[in-house]
Amino acid sequence: MTSVAWELAHSVETDASPAFAWSYWTHVENWTDPPAKFELEGPFVAGARGTTRIPAQEPLHWFVREVIPPNTATIQMDLEQATLSFEWRFDGLADGRTLLTRRIVLAGANANTYLSQVKTAFTANLADGMNRLAWAMANADPIRKRKSD
Repeated sequence: MTSVAWELAHSVETDASPAFAWSYWTHVENWTDPPAKFELEGPFVAGARGTTRIPAQEPLHWFVREVIPPNTATIQMDLEQATLSFEWRFDGLADGRTLLTRRIVLAGANANTYLSQVKTAFTANLADGMNRLAWAMANADPIRKRKSD
């Protein structure tokens, strides 16, 4: 079993329905985290390869490790003797809304080499990024739009 060096999780509720939230999120063109740009080769399925481009940095390569529609997906970045995983959950709430959870896990024999960089990159902006995503999903969901008219 691979040892976990660090993990961080955050959950947020969105007014978007679970089906819409899943559909919205699995279309990588909806991922907005300026200045990063995201690309996916092909459909959002296990094994699909993606790239994150950040100005003045080498591209970051990742792959979709696991997909269980419409509830969970894990994206993984392989590092030297370590992995950085992003686990997403989409849980329906009783009122038709969705609880989004993102869990970031750094693991592996060489994980401590990346610990400071990963903490810096994700600790400060995880909540804000999740809140922006929840808002964007809710405002794009046609069912929510009809309810607010």
